[in-house]
Amino acid sequence: MKRTPLTLEPELLRIGTQASSGYHRKIDSTREQVDFHPDTTLRFFINNKAESYETHWHPATEVIMPLENHYQVVVGQTHYDLEPGDILMVPSGELHQLIAPPTGLRLIYIFDPDAISSIKGYSYLAAFIAHAVLITPDNCPAIYDQEADLILKLCREYFTGGHMRELNCYASLLQFFANYGEYRLEQDNAHRSPETPVERQNRLYEKLNTVFDYMDQHYTESISLEMVADVAGFSKYHFSRLFKQCSGYNFYDYLCLLRIKAAETLLLSPELSVTEVALQSGFSSLSTFNRTFKKKKGCTPSEYRTLCSRKVYEE
Repeated sequence: MKRTPLTLEPELLRIGTQASSGYHRKIDSTREQVDFHPDTTLRFFINNKAESYETHWHPATEVIMPLENHYQVVVGQTHYDLEPGDILMVPSGELHQLIAPPTGLRLIYIFDPDAISSIKGYSYLAAFIAHAVLITPDNCPAIYDQEADLILKLCREYFTGGHMRELNCYASLLQFFANYGEYRLEQDNAHRSPETPVERQNRLYEKLNTVFDYMDQHYTESISLEMVADVAGFSKYHFSRLFKQCSGYNFYDYLCLLRIKAAETLLLSPELSVTEVALQSGFSSLSTFNRTFKKKKGCTPSEYRTLCSRKVYEE
């Protein structure tokens, strides 16, 4: 698909570039200490520096959109060669590497996901954004233009907004996520029988949203497919099919994902042993935890702790 070049208004580019020139990413070993804008939980900057960053992570979520030239991002084992206009979202806690070309221009937006994670419906979306999300004109043609416009709007609101800057930025961000969630839901519905009434689809969505909320609250407990299917009011066989269809994960893979995410955070607490981390994140044994963690993250919990453990954010 032919792309329409994305540009910033000259005055916005001037203001944003000048405001961003003094911002330097602070990476201590492998943890980035995100310097949010004062009294906010977000940071937007226009980056034109030929600076690359070795593998690192941060509890914030990062959205990257090149405007000029390519930009390479490695998330886990996946390599993304972003073209101008591509939008890549890197979820919190994911190890990633940034490789800049000699020249170029890109928009980078970093925010605290906790600011929106408690909103109803987010838990349903969380299944889709647990890993890096790439939005391009080719893979998301129905929503790409609107999503790209929202990133440009975020840039405008951040650099030219007044006292309502943070509220307006999060309003656009919520719209960005809502668009993507609705798109994924429509993609799912497109694979179902066209005779299924819209009302029934909405009821299914509500039930599955309840399921995701339930799992967010109880993933550290000994929950089973049968238990959660009962929460949704389905047989386990029907529920298992719907869960996979809607989230892209089978039930136990998603439960494992929640536990691994929790373990990543707990491993940053040096006072906790790896065994304590395993039990507190919902794993029944240390051996299961070690095996599962290495399969998902490519390293053992101890190796991850060595790689990522460091001091907390600087205020």
